[in-house]
Amino acid sequence: MTSDAAFGLPAILPGGESFYFPGGRVGCLLIHGFTGAPKEMIWLGEHLAAQSHTILGLRLFAHATQPQDLFRARWQDWVADVETGFHILHAVCDQIVVMGLSMGGMLSLIAGAQLPVAGVVAMSTPYRLRQEWFARLRPLMPAASLVMPYFGKGRPDWRDAAAASDHLEYPDYPLRAVAQLFDLLAEMRRCLPSVRVPVLLVNSRLDETVTPDQAEAIASRLAGRVERLMVDDSGHIVTRDAARERVFQAAAAFARRVTAA
Repeated sequence: MTSDAAFGLPAILPGGESFYFPGGRVGCLLIHGFTGAPKEMIWLGEHLAAQSHTILGLRLFAHATQPQDLFRARWQDWVADVETGFHILHAVCDQIVVMGLSMGGMLSLIAGAQLPVAGVVAMSTPYRLRQEWFARLRPLMPAASLVMPYFGKGRPDWRDAAAASDHLEYPDYPLRAVAQLFDLLAEMRRCLPSVRVPVLLVNSRLDETVTPDQAEAIASRLAGRVERLMVDDSGHIVTRDAARERVFQAAAAFARRVTAA
């Protein structure tokens, strides 16, 4: 088999591939986070597939290849990935629930405003970034990235050491891509009042990236029904950390409720 590299395309890292599990007429579109990979959603996908749902786990543009690929990414690319995934699932499913982690939750909420989905599960989703003061420097970021192309990530907040040991993500944040993340966050906030479908917000009290109060800010701007799940014993990556089973059960129960009709 000829590799992508033979065509000048970046190779996808092991565990970074999109995944698809065929099932019934209810589909679940799963979206990973910023600098992450589909691997952080696959256990959730397997749980939902065991309940006869059709599952598509996306690999977002410029993720799970090499960090420098994110230099050319735009937030519109990631929104377009979600739209494409929705239409792929819509060809085989009657109803679709979108589920995303962190930046994937931002994209899921945008999808809830713009696409005919049955519901949204937004996990560890920010309303603002921890470095919100940094947003004032957004116009300077493309130029600054020529001098400082990357900056380091903070201390990880995992509670399950085994899950953390094989987690797949880029080691640093590309500054150009962070600028796009700020723009995507602004688009999500603009879209929140147009989200009229049911939404499940999942957060961890121990999340050091997205504090639980941010879910309150998101919930206050949504137009539809909002459900909440707050877990303990988990860091930011709630789909892989120690409280994951409770998250899986809540997401599956929510999908059943919003598609029951």
